Order: sequence, then C-alpha cells, then structure tokens
Amino acid sequence: MTCPNCGAAARGKFCSECGAALAGGKCATCQADLTPGAKFCHKCGTPVGTAAPGAKRPSESPTVSVRAAPPAAGVAAVAPWAVAGIAIVAVNRFSSAPAAPANPMGNAPFAGGAGGAGAVDISSMSPEERAQRLFNRVMRLQSENKMDSVQFFAPMALDAYFALPSLDDDSRYDIGRIAEAVGAFPLAKAQADTILQASPTDLLGLALAMRVARETKDTRAAGELAKRLLAAAPKERKKDNAGYKAHAADLDLALKEAAR
Repeated sequence: MTCPNCGAAARGKFCSECGAALAGGKCATCQADLTPGAKFCHKCGTPVGTAAPGAKRPSESPTVSVRAAPPAAGVAAVAPWAVAGIAIVAVNRFSSAPAAPANPMGNAPFAGGAGGAGAVDISSMSPEERAQRLFNRVMRLQSENKMDSVQFFAPMALDAYFALPSLDDDSRYDIGRIAEAVGAFPLAKAQADTILQASPTDLLGLALAMRVARETKDTRAAGELAKRLLAAAPKERKKDNAGYKAHAADLDLALKEAAR
C-alpha cells in the first residue's frame, strides 16, 4: 500500500518512512483505532509508534499558561515555510533527536488526575484549546531546558496550529516561538515576516524577527529590528491588543534585549 501521509510504499500497520499509521493501526495507550496517515491518536494524543504505558515518566512541574489573539491572513502564505519547518522538526524527531519519553501521556498536555494519571479525551477540546495547551507545554519545557521533550512535543504543537481554520498574529507568533525552540528558523522567520507585512510596527512580529535574527547570527538585521521595536513600543503598547497582553512577559524581555 501507499502511506497516506508521505506517499511512500508501505506495509504493515505503520509507515517505515514517516511513522504514520496505516490501516489497522491501534494506539499503544488507549487502543483506539488510528486513522490511516495519523501521527497522533485522536482520542488521547499519544504519538503514533509510542511504547505502551508503564515506562518511567519524566518529572515535570505544573503547566504555565500564555496566549490570546488579533486578525491576519490565512495559512496559504506560510504553507511552503510550514512544510520546510515541520520537515526539520520531523527529521530531528525520527532520526537524530534524543530519545523521546517512553510514555508521553505521563506528562502530556492532556494528562489529568493526580500525578498525571489518566488521560483527557482531546477530541472534546476545541482546535484552539489543543493548540494553546501544546504551545504552553513546549514553552515550559524549553524554559526547563528539557530539549528532548521539546523535540518530542513540537511536531504535535505545529500540527495543531496548522489544523486551525485560520491563523491570527498571536497564533503566528506562537508557531514562530515553537519553531525557534527546535531550530526551524525559516518557519519562525516566515511567521514574523507575515505579521510585519500586514503591520510593520506589530510588536509580536518585531520581537520574533529580532529573536530569529539573533539566533541565526544576523547581527545587522537584529540591530535594525531592535531599533524598530524600541521605536514602535510606546505607541503600540497603548493599543487594546489581546496578543500583546497574552505575551506581555515575552515583549518585556524583548524590549530589554533590544535596549542592550
């Protein structure tokens, strides 16, 4: 048969090229039937091909929340960058990345109950809720320097965002931060460019673009973006912008970095 996800010739229950489920595949955690081409269980969120429950769970502290939204263009403008960025993440995950947690549901963003026992049915969440929960998880793991777990959850988070019916500036900023966390800088830059194309003084776009420029050692661009960010901040922060409020801590840090 042909894998519905990557198009490679495949046999059995899982594609040997991309790991996606084929006909007859079942979730190792909840035993739900997997949709051909799926990389994550629609019922409990376990990544396809993950070992069954029982393995040691990595310890993590409580989830930190962040987020909100204004308007922007659709997914089409970022599609080529999205494919490239997700490909980078996928390569990291399925080849060179450190081993992912054996039982992700032990610390997944959908785990519930004391100590993470039990799992919430993610099909009951809205697409926006799933994306936000995953964004918060990736950002917290990055802040804790748990990069193996960041590499593990980032593809799930990107999938969740690109499944949204439309992307606003806040969502694009979230995608950019996730991409930046795993080194998918072309995808992160594409989000910043799209935000700034619509609004050249948008603080989320400027902050993200500056971070990417610094990460990629583009000193000249980083300096120019820092000046633009500092110049735009006084007027922009007076606006009733939900994205600015949701990411206030990020913007405060970006302004401090820009002033250095």
